[in-house]
Amino acid sequence: MKLRITPLNFASAFFLVVAAYIWIYGAGIAGRPLENWSGTIGWIFLLFAFVTFFLDLIFRNFFAELKKLWLIELCFIALVVIIFLLVK
Repeated sequence: MKLRITPLNFASAFFLVVAAYIWIYGAGIAGRPLENWSGTIGWIFLLFAFVTFFLDLIFRNFFAELKKLWLIELCFIALVVIIFLLVK
């Protein structure tokens, strides 16, 4: 199995780091600590990491070329960010 680095790999790693950071230091919004919600927020970021990892596996099966894979995954990330900003 070839090791292929893709954008969703970076996203999964980012979500794992954020989850670990929240469990260690806690979550805070606008300077107020959220002591009761830190564990829940950490689990949510772990769920995000699992979903991005699973999507990466799906995209790898559909697109064999690394160049196309990068393009599709970057477009997917851009689409998710745009939808997030529109909903926000």
